[in-house]
Amino acid sequence: MATTRRHVLAAGLALAGTPLAIAARPARAASTLTVGLIPSEDSRAMIANSQVMMDQLAKALGMTVKPFVAADYNGVIEALRSKRLDVAYLGPFSYVLGATVAPIEAFAVAETKKAGRTFYHSLIVAHKESGIKSVTDLKGKTFAFVDPSSTSGHLFPKAGLMKAGFNPEKDFGRVIFSGSHDSNAVAVQNRKVDAVAIADRILDAAIAKGLAKREDLVVVWKSEPIPESPTVWRKDLDSDLKKRIQAAFLEVKNVPWSDQGELNGFHPTNDAAYDVIRDAAKLLNLDLRTMK
Repeated sequence: MATTRRHVLAAGLALAGTPLAIAARPARAASTLTVGLIPSEDSRAMIANSQVMMDQLAKALGMTVKPFVAADYNGVIEALRSKRLDVAYLGPFSYVLGATVAPIEAFAVAETKKAGRTFYHSLIVAHKESGIKSVTDLKGKTFAFVDPSSTSGHLFPKAGLMKAGFNPEKDFGRVIFSGSHDSNAVAVQNRKVDAVAIADRILDAAIAKGLAKREDLVVVWKSEPIPESPTVWRKDLDSDLKKRIQAAFLEVKNVPWSDQGELNGFHPTNDAAYDVIRDAAKLLNLDLRTMK
């Protein structure tokens, strides 16, 4: 896949839907937890909007919690690798990629009130007037993926098409990468393309925002469950500190969670939960260790 590591680590998080990245200072007397925020709006506003989350973590940990606005997710991965940060929030694919260059491990996954689950699905959606009703009908049609490094906007739908005997490199009439799930929702609604890849929860949000109409669309393909974005830590953290951090996350409930609404809470997870991401990458013959 022709993409840079910076592109992969940053864009692979677009589907994550929340800008949190949590980081504890590694070589200090466990008295402060620094929480990194990936800027999607004014940094001061992000810090203010995250204060409820910070307060709950501080109370659960019995430590000072300070928010910090990071430059981007690529910087978070590099900081984890260099031991300048200890804990971070990553997208599913970005976590799998990050784990090839940094000693990190997933330990918690968020559940929002809106979704009520810790997984989501990738969809291939077509406009009803296109006449597309199955994967076979996509042959010769125009199609939009989201981004080369998007979990549900490229990795999973491309692998799903291949499993169904469809060759995404040859069978489409034309393929574009729109850059965002919302752009795909608008494109298929307005028939700029015949069909698109999109995450189910983002399609629901786009419909709620009036960007698309459910009655105009048909789901052509649906993926197996994809685990939601994990919160990860460095594997070499002190085991007692890990227990405290995980316990603190599991206590955090009913707080604002970026554009995904309110957080129900976190659930424990582990690295093996993301093997489904690795399996999709293998089907596409992606060597995660050499993606640069």
